[in-house]
Amino acid sequence: MKVEVKTLAGGTAGDLELADSVFGIEPRADILHRVVTWQLEKRRGTARAARERSDVDRTGKKFGRQKGGGTARHGNRAAPQFIGGGKAHGPRRRDFNPSLNKKIRALGLRCALSAKARDGKLVVVDNLALDAAKTKALKEGLAKLGVANGLFVDGAAVDLNFALASRNLHKVDVLPAVGANVYDILNHDHLVLTRAAVEALEARLGRAAAAGTEA
Repeated sequence: MKVEVKTLAGGTAGDLELADSVFGIEPRADILHRVVTWQLEKRRGTARAARERSDVDRTGKKFGRQKGGGTARHGNRAAPQFIGGGKAHGPRRRDFNPSLNKKIRALGLRCALSAKARDGKLVVVDNLALDAAKTKALKEGLAKLGVANGLFVDGAAVDLNFALASRNLHKVDVLPAVGANVYDILNHDHLVLTRAAVEALEARLGRAAAAGTEA
């Protein structure tokens, strides 16, 4: 698959051949759903439990006489009605730590990349280098590029000026290639990759494709 490489100013910088094994497979909705669900559950923290009656270390000595004291016949300070007692029917500990096969995760990322390429929402730029961290200038350049809502993926490291200039723009996010993930790709209208990002993703996912992850 051949795409035109653009510049942040809206110009052209040649062509680039994309690997069909990474950007040209048929997207599978079931795989994308599994990976997005896994990502969102991994973000959740452990739900803390409340101490119940059996977890509270308090005396079990009877308060007083069974009869004649004019009070209820209590026999345990750990009962829920007392201050410091165990909570009745409290929340239980829940740990959201699902597992997902690495091959499925790699396949999900290739499906997300291929979906953007198939829908014409994939843009490849030469690089993200900016002379100065100016948000106004970057916004004008993105307007020429036709990207108002997009995820920008750079190579091993993100250009500092671009990161500073883009952090005030709504729905414009930037990640290094190692941080590319299915949820963020699908959560933006456009996916903008640099040449370095394309090389890193093809090196990362090409091995998975060669191992037969489409099964």
